Amino acid sequence: MKALVYTAPNEVTFREEPDPVPAPGEVLLRIDAVGICGSDMHAFRGHDPRRNPPLILGHELAGTIVGGAGAGRRVTVNPLIQCGVCDYCAQGRNNLCSNRTMVGMTRPGAYAELMTIPATSLIEIPQDMSDRAAALTEPAATALHAVSLAQRALHRPLPEASTLVIGGGAIGLLATLLLRAYGSRVTVAETNPLRRASAARHAGCAAVDPRESKPSPDMFELVIDAVGTKATRMTALEAVKAGGVVLHIGLQDWASEIDMRRLTLGEITLIGSYTYSTADMRATVDALYRGVFGDLAWIEERTLAAGAHAFADLDRGRSASAKILLRPQ
Repeated sequence: MKALVYTAPNEVTFREEPDPVPAPGEVLLRIDAVGICGSDMHAFRGHDPRRNPPLILGHELAGTIVGGAGAGRRVTVNPLIQCGVCDYCAQGRNNLCSNRTMVGMTRPGAYAELMTIPATSLIEIPQDMSDRAAALTEPAATALHAVSLAQRALHRPLPEASTLVIGGGAIGLLATLLLRAYGSRVTVAETNPLRRASAARHAGCAAVDPRESKPSPDMFELVIDAVGTKATRMTALEAVKAGGVVLHIGLQDWASEIDMRRLTLGEITLIGSYTYSTADMRATVDALYRGVFGDLAWIEERTLAAGAHAFADLDRGRSASAKILLRPQ
């Protein structure tokens, strides 16, 4: 099969790879579309010690089952492979599974014509759902999970909350689209002018360059940090109102100090949000199918063979789209 392989930092190579063979309990998928995630870019730049080359990355996908009883059925997948028996799995919080592994990290991912996956990881989709929407399930579920956590922590309903989303990448934009569907007032802070324009056009929100128009202190009931750097964490804590919520979902920097005095005196709720549960993914499939996230016209599609150029364009900020999908076929 043909695959796009992460071969060295800042290098992905389109080449021939052996066809995968399903182990017991697994199914073989033909990949129909796969998205480039921010974590794939992090690995591409050599910043993720958990993803070591050579490795086939990619975990945001739409695929078709090849062979067996379900042959021809279109699906997406939960790329977090859980044990199913730990306390977190038993509680339905399987995103926190103590023994989880991950597609495109601990096993080959979806930047390929074919991929194997445990049958228990399959997520059913309506058979007339577009590949574009189905492949967006994973990042959209990350946004849905985060917004749900924030909604439970806010003192007033989301439509009454002024919200700042820091970062106009895929997760930031998807969170913005969901918040707008819920009736929230949203401002997006994004340094890339192409993405800033895209967010304003497709999400109907205010979009500002935080370098030129820094968010005012104590201005927002909810701040979502979809970048996750020391600077954005500081901005989030400055911009949130006393009694408000900071939802931290970005993972660009691994560690930094935060203003714990500001957090304490302002009774600010700081929430970390990691991925999604299987229930979140099923709810997201339904939301995408019903158009809750809009028409998805902001997504760009390219061939898997052109994947190296797509990675380079994203790395250098040359793409206005917050999401590039690759099509192996």
